[in-house]
Amino acid sequence: MRRLPFASVLPFTFNMDDASISAVVSEITPLIVGRRPGKIFQFTPYSLAIDFGLRSEGYLFLSVEPAQPRMYLIKRRVRDLEKQSKHLGNFGLSVRKELSNTTVASIEKTPGDRIVWLKFTGVNETGERIQRNLVAQMTGRSANLLLLDEDNRVITQLREGQGSGQTISETYQSPPRQHPVKESKLFAKDHKSISEFLDEHYRVLSAKRAAESRIAAARARLRKEISRRKKLLKQLETDLSAHADAENEKRIGDLLLANVSTAKRRGENVIITDYFADGTPAIELEIDVNLTLPKEASRRFEAYARSKRARKQIALRIEIVKAELMKLESQSVGLELNPPTSDADISEIPDGYRNRSDTARQPKIPGTRCYISSDGYNILVGRAARDNDNLTFKIAKPNDLWLHAADYPGSHVVVRNPTRKDIPHRTVIEAAQLAAHFSQASKDPKVDVHYTERKFLSKPKGAGPGLVRLQRFKNITVAPIEAGERVK
Repeated sequence: MRRLPFASVLPFTFNMDDASISAVVSEITPLIVGRRPGKIFQFTPYSLAIDFGLRSEGYLFLSVEPAQPRMYLIKRRVRDLEKQSKHLGNFGLSVRKELSNTTVASIEKTPGDRIVWLKFTGVNETGERIQRNLVAQMTGRSANLLLLDEDNRVITQLREGQGSGQTISETYQSPPRQHPVKESKLFAKDHKSISEFLDEHYRVLSAKRAAESRIAAARARLRKEISRRKKLLKQLETDLSAHADAENEKRIGDLLLANVSTAKRRGENVIITDYFADGTPAIELEIDVNLTLPKEASRRFEAYARSKRARKQIALRIEIVKAELMKLESQSVGLELNPPTSDADISEIPDGYRNRSDTARQPKIPGTRCYISSDGYNILVGRAARDNDNLTFKIAKPNDLWLHAADYPGSHVVVRNPTRKDIPHRTVIEAAQLAAHFSQASKDPKVDVHYTERKFLSKPKGAGPGLVRLQRFKNITVAPIEAGERVK
């Protein structure tokens, strides 16, 4: 192979200029002229490689991405090319058809412009001599690959052409010349070919930009997760304040029982003595006329018990969210001060994010709504009674978590648990909130939800659709909201 002078170090923003294109043309001309084009590998909509049977010298790589148009030889294993390539588009198919039974007659660069002509000659299916020109415009915004006939009319193009002589059926005209690219100072170094050098440069550049893109995506994920935690924390604090008068419910219940024989009722108004206050004043309460004082007291005690449980669970949840928020904010600061150097480091920001994208690709199950919890768990919600039966007894696995609003008709909810590990408490809360939301208690401020593993459920003989028997279960009190991320 002919060795030509070229730069040993190129600037990060290097684009191919007259000198580098001329060096590539001088290098590939003696290698490709006289050869037949073979298989075409298309990598992206605007880049491809052509096999000219060079064996150890590699494949001719052409890219007309406007930001980085380029052309040089690349050395790759066939299996790697096949793995990276996609199905040929219309341009690739047309080039393969038009250039069959042709050979490269010459390769020329337009003087003073970043345009290269690969001229092909051969015979068509009827035995007639034909000429085709593959024009590589490495001209920035107007970068393109165009296939021309013997009269230089455009047969097909890789990108949609703009301007005179740049669209199909028109006689080709080169695009208006843009501002010249800053010339690179080329000089001999390391005894590499210009193609090897350019290939190495652009591979490093591509890897760097891909890493920057992944880091930018990680930053966006962190911002999203931090925002979600702050919003959740605010909601939890609001829920906690809503239960601030829990002790008062118990206090009223005790007073109602203490005033059963002395209370004075006037419709919905009841006057009782407050034995817990100084001077034992009389106070007036509003009570449903259909409820006796003991029943109202029982209702107050139940409300107190629910609020007490809820405060405990909400307080625990607040501590968990605060810890998660602190960790995420620490990761955000660390990402700025010390950017990760590997995909493994990036993929761990934030925790659980990868699970969500993997779970979102789960196939749709008829008769269910699908959600993804904050921890990345797949949550399925039945729609109708028969859908509930199908979800619980045919789809759910023994170790999946099953949830249902207590004492109210509603949807069966299943949290998929393929790992059989303990499901995070955050996910249990979100699934319970969905069970409460998709029940007839959806308008209540708080709803009790039963939950257990699927293996502790059975179907009573002769029971209607949706009815189940629970061997054992736990209870959780939540606000009925559509928690998690809806995916299907």
